[in-house]
Amino acid sequence: MITASLEPGITRLIRALSMASGTSHQGPVLDGPAISTSMSAAPGIASVSLKNTTPESIEGPVKITRIGDFLASGRASGFITFEQGVTGNPSGGGRCAIQISLDSGPEILNLISSEIRGYLEALMAPIATGETVAKTEYLALVGSVYGRTIAEEISGAVIRASVDFPGPVQSAKGGTFSGKRVEFNIPLLDLLVLETPLSYEVVWR
Repeated sequence: MITASLEPGITRLIRALSMASGTSHQGPVLDGPAISTSMSAAPGIASVSLKNTTPESIEGPVKITRIGDFLASGRASGFITFEQGVTGNPSGGGRCAIQISLDSGPEILNLISSEIRGYLEALMAPIATGETVAKTEYLALVGSVYGRTIAEEISGAVIRASVDFPGPVQSAKGGTFSGKRVEFNIPLLDLLVLETPLSYEVVWR
């Protein structure tokens, strides 16, 4: 089960981008069914059923039956690693590691949502373009194109996501956990720029 939502600042940012480009965004800011359709085409995905709980929030199950095939081609290879029966717990449990870098970022976005990639390309975000830019330089660039307010929104925003794992979580690098659920709070600027790769690891029983 995956739950993700955008904070009010990010919602305002996307609306502002739509207005700046001369269009008006009428639908959900995060479109659950559209993201489901896009993700369903990824290798190894058995089913995706994301729905909107609000225009800025989605939730639903994502079932991966062939983790080795998932994201196994292109520059996204190695984005996720998954093991069942981790060392020290051979009878069960598992480990999932996620790494997002400038090498894999554009390909990951292709597999998740072309609409989201479009927003990030409009923002000149390195995760979408693959270019190397320091965070301070990126904020200055966004401020010069879209204005200081949007640059400040990006600087202060956080992406929040909740992920349920198959068993009780023992440890979560980069997140907090309770029971089977891990909560991730990812600074938007870190994700957009990827000045250093983002790395997460969850181990469960």
